[in-house]
Amino acid sequence: MIALTLAQIAHAVSGSLHLAGADTEDTVVTGGVDTDSRLIDSGGVFVAKPGEVTDGHLFVGAAVSNGAAVAIVERTVDEQVSQVVVADAVQALADLAREVVARVRAQGRLKVVGITGSNGKTTTKNLLARILQDEGETVAPRASFNNEVGAPLTMLRVTDATRYLVCEFGASGPGAIAHLAGLVTPDVGVVLMVGMAHAGGFGGIEGTAAAKAELVQAVRPGGVAVLNADDARVAAMATIADDRGLSVRRFGSVPAADVRAEEIETDAAGTRCTLVVDGARLPLHLRVLGAHHVWNAMAALTAAVALGVDPRDAVARLETVELAERWRMQPLGGDRVRIINDAYNASPDSMAAALRTLAQITGPNERTVAVLGAMSELGEYAGEEHDRIGELAVRLRIQRIVVIGAEARRLYLAAVGEGSWDDEAVFFATADEAYDYLLTELRDGDRVLVKSSNSAGLRFLGDRLGESFS
Repeated sequence: MIALTLAQIAHAVSGSLHLAGADTEDTVVTGGVDTDSRLIDSGGVFVAKPGEVTDGHLFVGAAVSNGAAVAIVERTVDEQVSQVVVADAVQALADLAREVVARVRAQGRLKVVGITGSNGKTTTKNLLARILQDEGETVAPRASFNNEVGAPLTMLRVTDATRYLVCEFGASGPGAIAHLAGLVTPDVGVVLMVGMAHAGGFGGIEGTAAAKAELVQAVRPGGVAVLNADDARVAAMATIADDRGLSVRRFGSVPAADVRAEEIETDAAGTRCTLVVDGARLPLHLRVLGAHHVWNAMAALTAAVALGVDPRDAVARLETVELAERWRMQPLGGDRVRIINDAYNASPDSMAAALRTLAQITGPNERTVAVLGAMSELGEYAGEEHDRIGELAVRLRIQRIVVIGAEARRLYLAAVGEGSWDDEAVFFATADEAYDYLLTELRDGDRVLVKSSNSAGLRFLGDRLGESFS
């Protein structure tokens, strides 16, 4: 975080300052900000966030032991540290982030990019950060820091030298993206796609589209909206951009796209294609597995070009990326059995894309194995969406379908109903049972996809399989 006095912090969060020891209102704080006491270091700001399981106020002492200079609290605690008392610690975190970004932005160099979409946010964020980091100091989220806590924590990492801030915006409900994007008013807003991910919390896909459109509405006047031309709901957001006087840059496979992908070919070494950028043809070898990541690469490239980056330089940097993120199409195992661990998250769209990738990268003498768990946050659509994935796995001729967990049982039943007989599809209640089965079932030449939502925990099963067959 940039240097602020205790008085400036208290003012930014509309809090009451309670000084401790030799501190004064003019005492300067220069450390980082976090809600996890274990991550606080010397001079840091600890935000005591109440939680569902525990309460951050119980850990103020631990934060002080790690060097915290000030604690933002909802009630004073008996610890020797200056404290700023606020009504809502999470709101205070957002207010502090708004203040810090505004101060850095006032210096005239900082550009902010916001990214949202039902799928692909984290991969696109990482690809864009890789492009921009060679242009100047770039701050981007760790992992998937995209909610009401993670997004402000990312924003608070900017310094006076930061040139680019890349923000990832998730949505827990209507208004969430508007709130988060409103903290920074992005110069560039990127909308990737509108799908069924989290549709249960929005009343359906049209509600999801309205939530994603909040980012376009939050882009600062004169800014740029980067839109997926292949997604009709996203493409329609150009009307919002036009009404707000924003420039619109499109990516996709359609002729009208400013950045277009042609001649896409996918294998186990990645995806090759030709990118057409404002008429110039640029070959791209993307080493991240999955043809669907070409769209994430196009989105990152389009945003970078909107910020003035030479497209040839951007493509060269994209080609250096080998892994989007841990647990996202992560290759594990060895030459005998290859594991693709993509179980950090799952939606109907990402599940389908991962299954198609598995089919595409498996050779004629190799066997496809899909280890699948539940997709969460689909609400009333959960049953039919799990049915669709089970049917798709059979239609793609996945040769062994291993389904894990009661919440995914309909996926298994749909696969059986679609025509998966003779034990092609099997069901296990727990990951441990599936692991024991896979240890004896997997054989030379198998290509194994592990895919589920985070809550199903199959990412750890993927890690175990990777270690066992490395």
